[in-house]
Amino acid sequence: MRILHVIQTLDPKTGGPPAVATRLAAAQAPLGHEVSIASYASAEAQTRVASSLAPIPGMSAVTLHTIAPEGPGLARFRGANARAWFGANLGGVSAIHLHGVWEGLLVRAARAARAHRVPYVVTPHGMLDPWSIRGQGFVNTTKKRLALLAIYRAMLCRAAFLHVLNPDEATGLMPLRLGTRVEIIPNGIFEAEVSPLPAPGAFRAKHPELGADPYVLFLSRVHFKKGLDYLVGAFAKLATGHPGLRLVVAGPDDGYVATLKDLIGRAGVQPRVHLVGPLYAADKLAAFVDAAVFCLPSRQEGFSVAIIEAMACGTPVVISDQCHFPEVASGGAGKVVTLGEQPTAAALDAVLRLPTPEARAMGQRGRDMVLSRFTWPKIAEKMIDAYQRGSATSPPSHASRTPGL
Repeated sequence: MRILHVIQTLDPKTGGPPAVATRLAAAQAPLGHEVSIASYASAEAQTRVASSLAPIPGMSAVTLHTIAPEGPGLARFRGANARAWFGANLGGVSAIHLHGVWEGLLVRAARAARAHRVPYVVTPHGMLDPWSIRGQGFVNTTKKRLALLAIYRAMLCRAAFLHVLNPDEATGLMPLRLGTRVEIIPNGIFEAEVSPLPAPGAFRAKHPELGADPYVLFLSRVHFKKGLDYLVGAFAKLATGHPGLRLVVAGPDDGYVATLKDLIGRAGVQPRVHLVGPLYAADKLAAFVDAAVFCLPSRQEGFSVAIIEAMACGTPVVISDQCHFPEVASGGAGKVVTLGEQPTAAALDAVLRLPTPEARAMGQRGRDMVLSRFTWPKIAEKMIDAYQRGSATSPPSHASRTPGL
């Protein structure tokens, strides 16, 4: 097959979708397929993108196409560069995989796919979750409702299938009544990226301010959605009972760092909280290895790559139930809690008080789970099978009305 992935940007600071798209593509190429990725070019992100792609096994077999950025104003709306690129480059393509929802580039790719009779797939990456549509204020909710009705519904309804990451995400799509087949296939990890792991102490050596104190690690975009307000509140509750404990917040700012600093200051824990910015490749793994526990009390996740990376590094995890990964609890790899400061604090306290052998066993169970069930080669095979079944199925030719938003 000739497979084309399309994503707005490969900039790692935008979160999980670039990491997923690139790794899925890199896992598909060794299966004998011709795989490429198209995205808008960004000179500002070029260094970050190159750094993020370097450690991905098999990435050299994937062809990267860059589309010239659209001009401002009306030129951006028209998307002439994208339309021209897709018009000239879809010959012989077997399947197109769109990553995301709310981007004009994806709509133009879908329209070109239909014109060339190429089946396409959409991975929403959690962007159609009820919280993502309704949970960010009246203005954003209204914009998304209107955009879905006017533009994006047709893209979704006419896809060969929608790729979701967990059963909860599939259930969350039901009120939209899109009428499109749904495939549930999780995210994964390359074993080569986490074997061997960095030696213990590598992260502390770069951050001597931590000393030998245990720390809770948050690693994701610094955004309201990620539940950092709950985490800071939980950490403040733990501070007295764990006098040496620190909190490390790693990740790119997505408009929330100023608020986070205010929360930390008002909680009175500023000397014990360390904002270290984004971490990639070996630095990221080193942070997981040295952490006592990883915590992501997020308001909404599709399938967090950071969670399985932490588990693959042998780190116990504490996550919210809105991360939709119950296997953490059922597999004894950590704790899954309801949203809030108190449940998060209680779960962190329970993990931090485990005897060292038990904490290590918890981390090892997480690593074993990820490496046996959530690896990119296995996921790539499932996705190829889904493409082939999707190619044999004619997608709906029109979009139905939009109820339930």
